[in-house]
Amino acid sequence: MALADSARGLPNGGGVSRSPSGGPLLTPSQSLDGAAGRRSGYITIGYRGSYTIGREAQADAKFRRVARITVCGKTALAKEVFGETLNESRDPDRPPERYTARYYLKFNFLEQAFDRLSEAGFRMAACSSTGTCAFAPEQGGPADDKIWTSYTEYVFCRD
Repeated sequence: MALADSARGLPNGGGVSRSPSGGPLLTPSQSLDGAAGRRSGYITIGYRGSYTIGREAQADAKFRRVARITVCGKTALAKEVFGETLNESRDPDRPPERYTARYYLKFNFLEQAFDRLSEAGFRMAACSSTGTCAFAPEQGGPADDKIWTSYTEYVFCRD
């Protein structure tokens, strides 16, 4: 097709960039997964957690449930993967091709989020976690316990 355009005197194949296979050249945010027609991209899932460790650290660890799972990525991808379970109230009018870090999920189970990402063709690319001691006895915390907080992120990608 580009050959026909250049034969007609159109510069650069008619102004349309072509891939080596002859199809239109797409940016990563526009690239499509051939058979499924799905966009490639990244989605990051994050959550804050806390836990208490007593004197017998391994036997006494008490974990609290995840309060909120945050979603960071392109609006269109997040909506495709999470659908109606995506809470958009913190960034309601975000255009589909723009990034946001203000969405969160209406459920609190990481496994459910991971399952949805896997079903949509995403794979985990990276993860990171950090933890700090929030309260200890000398800071007014429980007598023998230390309260720790953590923040964890999981990065998923779809090629």
